[in-house]
Amino acid sequence: MNETGPRTALITGASRGLGLALARHLAERGWRLLIDARGAHALERARAELAGRTEVVAVPGDVTDAEHRRALAEAARALGGLDAVVNNAGILGPSPQPALLDYPLDALEEVYRANVLAPLGVLQAVREELKPGARIVNVTSDAAVEPYPGWGGYGSAKAALEQLSSILAAENPDLRVYQADPGDMRTRMHQEAFPNEDISNRPPPENSAPGLAALLEGDLPGGRYRVAEIPAGEKERA
Repeated sequence: MNETGPRTALITGASRGLGLALARHLAERGWRLLIDARGAHALERARAELAGRTEVVAVPGDVTDAEHRRALAEAARALGGLDAVVNNAGILGPSPQPALLDYPLDALEEVYRANVLAPLGVLQAVREELKPGARIVNVTSDAAVEPYPGWGGYGSAKAALEQLSSILAAENPDLRVYQADPGDMRTRMHQEAFPNEDISNRPPPENSAPGLAALLEGDLPGGRYRVAEIPAGEKERA
């Protein structure tokens, strides 16, 4: 990774949850940030908070929209390029989640557009702004590898994202590509996945931020990681 000058990361879906937790963590470590989210007001609140710690540019919009992805690329260019891209934005789909034989195909198409096509679209848009050795973190889920009943839409989309990530890495050995599974978290999306359950015992997303930072700052080889299993020494350095 380029160590001259401040490092710059694009984090999608950074107005709340894991994206905001990671943005806060990286801001404390001196990273410059380019953040986006669909909700303009929530994104502005995040920007205002983070601006007290680091340089931050917020671009509201939906990563499924090509025009928004072009706006992210323009902002990345103005910042002098990107050392890291964290594809965190995504959607769960219908809540409660239907079984596959009952899954509305138009809803499934939307899930794939947000969780598979949009992350690739972001990378295609910013490819000219990626610095040598840039890190790519595609946020995934254990539902990508475990056949949980009721998780067919979201889980299969994340499985597709993981295979896409592996091929991306094989095609671009100059990049460090990671699939990061943060595990269960106390977030709005997780609550939507379990609408009738109390999820207050799940760890907050802040617990996953050091592990993700270890992927961005350390020397771990590319590949799939369960964030909770990243060695403590790597997290401490991040």
